[in-house]
Amino acid sequence: MPAAFDPSSSSDPAWDAARLNAPHAVADKAARVEEMFTAIAPSYDLNNRVHSFGRDQAWRRATVKLADLKAGDCVLDVACGTGDLTLAFAQAQKKLESNPPSVTGVDFTYAMLPLAKQKSTGKQTRYVHGDAMALPLPDASVDVVSIAFGIRNVIDPAAALAEFARVLRPGGRLMVLEFTVPRNPVMRLGYNFYCGWLMPRTATLISGDRSGAYRYLPRSVSTFASAEQLRKMMALAGLVGVETTSLTLGIAACHRGVKPR
Repeated sequence: MPAAFDPSSSSDPAWDAARLNAPHAVADKAARVEEMFTAIAPSYDLNNRVHSFGRDQAWRRATVKLADLKAGDCVLDVACGTGDLTLAFAQAQKKLESNPPSVTGVDFTYAMLPLAKQKSTGKQTRYVHGDAMALPLPDASVDVVSIAFGIRNVIDPAAALAEFARVLRPGGRLMVLEFTVPRNPVMRLGYNFYCGWLMPRTATLISGDRSGAYRYLPRSVSTFASAEQLRKMMALAGLVGVETTSLTLGIAACHRGVKPR
């Protein structure tokens, strides 16, 4: 059994080669994920922009569009990180109504939240420290729940999806934006080289990270549920009409499900 994770020890990175064999099965995954994101928070946006060639923002805009926002909708963005998707929802809502939109971002890693707050102006958004599997909201209290590139970092994705369904109102939409491994063999070859070899090195160089974050992140994609499996998980959580929209030649996908009325 591996020694207990000690975040204060530089000799014990959050993610080493042994744990990367099966990152979703690591017993103390939550602590390691939190420490990892705390370590990379200051350079998180820069690495996202550089290594997605700016497509990460386009994927978030596509997610907002697919959510089919309506005036008065209350939005919860889970695993909000530095607030890019939260703010995208707030900006979209502001175009629909004159009143300040009701958009809340929640994240398990507290270090991300001050960075998110710096991007917000006025009363557009609010941010809360919380767990995707135990949201600090009552039943049937929001119209849209979103999570971008975060569901694979949760200890129990099925439990999180059930929690998202719990807080959705009837007719509410769940939007899950996540990376996928391209099905096209040529695309997959390039993807594996870029994400498996090049990106971990350049992202680590930019961030100065010692937690192993940029080895964990691509590995967490390749070992996570497929798009089909994720759709089944959403259906088991009680959502209907679950659909997947592929983005940028299958590098990412937006999964949408609706809570029955």
